[in-house]
Amino acid sequence: MTDAKTHLLRRLLIILDICLMALIFVSLTRIHIRLFGDESGMYANMPLLAVILPALALSMNACGLYDRFRPEKLSRFAFSTFKALMIALFVTLLFSFVLKIDYLSRELISSYFVVLFLVLIVNRWFLVWWYFNKKVEKEANYLKVLIIGTGERAHRLTKELKSNLEWGVSIVGYLDTDEAMVGKHVGEVEVLGTVDKISAILRTHIVEEVILALPRSMMNDVAMIATACEEEGVQFLVMGDLYDLNASRISLTSLGSIPVLRFEPVAHDTGKLVTKRLFDIVLTVLAMPIIAPVMAFIAIAIKLDDGGPVFFIQERVGFHKRRFPMVKFRTMCIDAEQKLKELEHLNEADGPIFKMKRDPRVTRVGAFLRKTSLDEIPQLLNVLRGHMSLIGPRPMSMRDVDLFDRGIQRKRFSVKPGLTCIWQISGRSDLPFEKWLELDLEYIDNWSLWLDIKILVLTVPAVLKGSGAV
Repeated sequence: MTDAKTHLLRRLLIILDICLMALIFVSLTRIHIRLFGDESGMYANMPLLAVILPALALSMNACGLYDRFRPEKLSRFAFSTFKALMIALFVTLLFSFVLKIDYLSRELISSYFVVLFLVLIVNRWFLVWWYFNKKVEKEANYLKVLIIGTGERAHRLTKELKSNLEWGVSIVGYLDTDEAMVGKHVGEVEVLGTVDKISAILRTHIVEEVILALPRSMMNDVAMIATACEEEGVQFLVMGDLYDLNASRISLTSLGSIPVLRFEPVAHDTGKLVTKRLFDIVLTVLAMPIIAPVMAFIAIAIKLDDGGPVFFIQERVGFHKRRFPMVKFRTMCIDAEQKLKELEHLNEADGPIFKMKRDPRVTRVGAFLRKTSLDEIPQLLNVLRGHMSLIGPRPMSMRDVDLFDRGIQRKRFSVKPGLTCIWQISGRSDLPFEKWLELDLEYIDNWSLWLDIKILVLTVPAVLKGSGAV
């Protein structure tokens, strides 16, 4: 449904934005050279474009700046742009700090992001708002739609078309299986005829798309309708809500020559998932020079404490229920797994998890590592290997998963598990299992890169505070 037009505009805007980003950076560099005279130092900032441009493009896509082109308010677009620029600025400064880039000009970078913010807003207003006001708002350019059906599903479809179709829509009319409905009106639009008259109606009316909105019990005429649309060169669509499923996204794919309707419980935007993966890799790699000495010190402390292994590796359930070896610093005695059965009756947690505030299996060093969450650091290796993400529901053991008593609890396997999530900044182990699950599902349903950054930032004080850690 006008997807080609939307995809084309999205590609053009991305290309235009990238060109603007590069042009503004080069222009500001030349201006700074004239103002400050440090030509060699200023030109030394040019390689930063290799970091800034991908960071900007990915963050703007992740913040939804290319999802819709008819924003309700300019302020909403401005706020999303601001978020995207702050993410890109954070990545740029992180790169320059870790790589110890001495030639970074703070004046240039700060002025660049301020000017870019203003230019992107003006550019989007001129191209998009002007386009919609001067061209698309003309009814002659509206998408002409014929709807098959007059019932509740047809009413709902009409409402969604008018509120969500960015390019404008005009309902040509309705068709129904009941001849008594012909000549009546659905809202302000007339029922043009019965379904068996579709060929004649398509010949006498301007129609670009036909959408089937009949109840499931009245789907016998689909073949005839599809044939009529094919003969007239009109697109034929079928409402995908054939079953009462709470799917985040419904899409059509194909297996060879067989069309398949796909119902996804979680909307997986490929571009945003790639951005999230790059975000995980970049932050993890940049953090390694700082974290490696800490890991070495912890390893020595564990060895000196009881002489046992440094790491504890346990099979956990991850993305799509695939098992993987999760790595942690060992915080318990060597035979902790064998002693678990003896302590099951002392479990202080609700639901299918085991928690004890004074677990006798925890070592002296382990108690400190758990309190500070330093035992989780080795899971950065799982992040690099792709088993986990920095942000996501905690990976659970097979024991805990086997005790799930509700199907919805397994929705957590529709995303990669992570080191921290909303529960980490909302009470950690003090939360009951039902609340923990509720927060995990909230994260899955409302995920965005901005939410990941927010959780990551708020995790630091939560860990330092140490409340709820077991």
